[in-house]
Amino acid sequence: MTDPRHILVSGGAGYIGSHMVLALLEAGERPVVVDDLSTGLRSAVPPQVPLIEGSSGDAALIGGLIDRYKVEAIIHFAASIVVPDSVAHPLAYYANNTVNARAMIAAAVEHGVPHFVFSSTAAVYGEPREVPVDEAQPTAPINPYGRSKLMVEWMLEDTAKAHPISYAALRYFNVAGADPHGRAGQSSRDATHLIKTAVQAALGKRSGIDVFGTDYPTKDGSCIRDYVHVSDLVQAHLDALRYLRGGAPSLICNIGYQAGFSVLEVIDTVKRVSGVDFEVRLRQRRAGDPACLVAANARAITRLGWTPRHNDLDSIVRDALNWERQLAASSD
Repeated sequence: MTDPRHILVSGGAGYIGSHMVLALLEAGERPVVVDDLSTGLRSAVPPQVPLIEGSSGDAALIGGLIDRYKVEAIIHFAASIVVPDSVAHPLAYYANNTVNARAMIAAAVEHGVPHFVFSSTAAVYGEPREVPVDEAQPTAPINPYGRSKLMVEWMLEDTAKAHPISYAALRYFNVAGADPHGRAGQSSRDATHLIKTAVQAALGKRSGIDVFGTDYPTKDGSCIRDYVHVSDLVQAHLDALRYLRGGAPSLICNIGYQAGFSVLEVIDTVKRVSGVDFEVRLRQRRAGDPACLVAANARAITRLGWTPRHNDLDSIVRDALNWERQLAASSD
């Protein structure tokens, strides 16, 4: 017989999910991971954590795991996340992000899981009317990625009204960095995150870096984003889990630092922290990229009790750089 109070982490072999598993273990929780390993890595999951290879959209599989491990909560990360890719392949994004999430929610309802923490995105806001953007602003996503996530928020809202399940939908801004202790980081072979690709350029893994758009209505013409350290992000999930367990009502919440940096500022920071110059190529805009996304985070701080501890771009870059060096050393 398995122990009670397991937390099912979908996508737990991926970038954010692997950090979540570590945080759950440190908090004394019992995570169990389901991941199709399309982008995640088996090696990212600690050996003591059960890893089941399969799709989050496989309702029979998810239902069986819920029963077998007495799952008390689901933290749902598994998704496709590249905005330009969603513009080129919208149906694939609706299948993986929306349809599969619907199967997860249905399994949770059918098998009596009381809590659901959902990995949403700032992309649901589209081009916000005001910056920083708070949760009361209208949702108007401008790409299929954002729409695919917003649909899941709607499903959770409707489901929670009809069934005994509570949820937290965390709208991430730009997640970056790596575990400060070097235990996990962004390891995907085809990652497109700006800080990841910039540190790869600094280490000679790339010939340089492309900047898509220098004619946005921002201070230097490049897009502005709110970069949040992955360790602070997973702490917000722990806070959300505690919040829901305490009987609090479902909520939607931004996770960001209320501080924006342009693409060119981030690249300059990577160059300074690494001590390496590299080529920067200026390209045309990509479809689906808003000019500026910066979080208002008062709700996370006041409602969840979230306390950011890594709110420093230099630290985020340094942790990402150290992880990339570690990956390079392990591949030699």
